[in-house]
Amino acid sequence: MHCPFCNTDDTKVIDSRLVAEGGQVRRRRECLHCRERFTTYEMAELLMPKVIKTDGSRQPFDEDKLRAGLQRALEKRPVSVEAIEAAINSVKHSLQALGEREVQSLVIGEKVMEELRKLDQVAYVRFASVYRSFQDLSEFQQEIDRLQSRVD
Repeated sequence: MHCPFCNTDDTKVIDSRLVAEGGQVRRRRECLHCRERFTTYEMAELLMPKVIKTDGSRQPFDEDKLRAGLQRALEKRPVSVEAIEAAINSVKHSLQALGEREVQSLVIGEKVMEELRKLDQVAYVRFASVYRSFQDLSEFQQEIDRLQSRVD
């Protein structure tokens, strides 16, 4: 690590602590050349995989699209912003945990449906109806029956 004061790369770590609920490491460092002390923060940089769309095209993962889809399904439902953000983070974390460079959009859709099933059953059915392209009422009923069988 280069010293921000004299630009020497000869520094040593004096102290390390976990911060941000274990998501970061705070390090106190000392420059062995000029003796100045400074703090650095270290965290894992996990890249999001590219999304392979159903038509075969590839796009970068777009968190805003994920958020918009969840919000659309949860419109006028009693779900807090914190719960929505937790669901977004859960989807992102599960995608990162796959360790893949590319992931099918269907995988993301299924993960979103898992999160919506936990958050709000009405939003889940809304999302499923669009995601699975329901054509008639019988498909809605089948999905509702599947949902109820998991609850019972």
